[in-house]
Amino acid sequence: MTTHTYHISNKKIDCIFQASISQLENYAADNAIVILTDSKIASVYHQQLSAYRVISFEAGEANKIQETVDQIILQLLEMEIDKDALLVGVGGGVVTDITGFVASIYKRGLRFGFVPTTILAMVDAAIGGKNGVNIGPYKNMIGTILQPWFILYDYSFLQSLPHEEWVNGFAEIIKHACIKDPVLFASIQQHQLSDYMQDTELLSDLIQKNVALKFEIVALDEMEKNERLHLNFGHTIGHAIENTYQIKHGAAVAIGMVVACHLSESLSGFDLSQTVQIVQLIKQYQLPTGIEMDVDRIIKLVLADKKRAGKDIRFVLLNSIGEAAIQLIPIETIRTHLIEYTS
Repeated sequence: MTTHTYHISNKKIDCIFQASISQLENYAADNAIVILTDSKIASVYHQQLSAYRVISFEAGEANKIQETVDQIILQLLEMEIDKDALLVGVGGGVVTDITGFVASIYKRGLRFGFVPTTILAMVDAAIGGKNGVNIGPYKNMIGTILQPWFILYDYSFLQSLPHEEWVNGFAEIIKHACIKDPVLFASIQQHQLSDYMQDTELLSDLIQKNVALKFEIVALDEMEKNERLHLNFGHTIGHAIENTYQIKHGAAVAIGMVVACHLSESLSGFDLSQTVQIVQLIKQYQLPTGIEMDVDRIIKLVLADKKRAGKDIRFVLLNSIGEAAIQLIPIETIRTHLIEYTS
């Protein structure tokens, strides 16, 4: 077991790696803990969660909505949960987003922590304090930024993780390497997905590197005014694709990264040979690099993106592998590029 403590603003966050969910007892008594999770995790891991009070909701991005939050809050009230309770989200990105949001607003704030159960949640969704829900096709339009007390990494949950969810999570790992860490990029080039699935030590090292990278960025810019925007590489187009075509987040982000690479060639001098490397790496980890898209539908969602500034979008480009840049791009330039990309 390894513990790293990170500091954001005036708060410290413990990350406990190669841990066990039973170590929640280090943070609160069992009767003070309320687990929030989805129906799949609640069913598969019933025994591991049996010591705690559990609230579950239907799994899936479609349930990351205000109605789910309302139902959870009603159950907390019925259980007479007070402000001394500890809310723990056990699950993937949908669970961590909803847990943080509920903890932010229930009785004006509860302590909370996470036990992420997917690769995507371990390296991305559980880190940084972003919490929220979707409105219709618009992602994360209601939310808060509030940091968890701890993140506990119990790799035993990955034993039941479907193959497609392993693939899904590696999109965010590739993203981190692209924007910040060329050494990480070279390292994952030397491996296959199966290497990480079969070697817990190798996987733990990779997760810890990604956790450290994201915490470094968030600590510089918790409220996403500048540096943290780099973490949106691939996401502006990716979110629009995800919600239009109902594909996995990682798959959509992978396609969004390819689009962003081609835009970077045109607008920031990004080298074609590096685009080729990124595309090859995305394929190497079994992620898609393109999709037939309805440009008008995609642009409509992009226009509602939180990064819009008038008729421009704050778009994350690459100067080189490991160096991201933010540029204001006219929406018509993005539209023209998408038409060329899909033709």
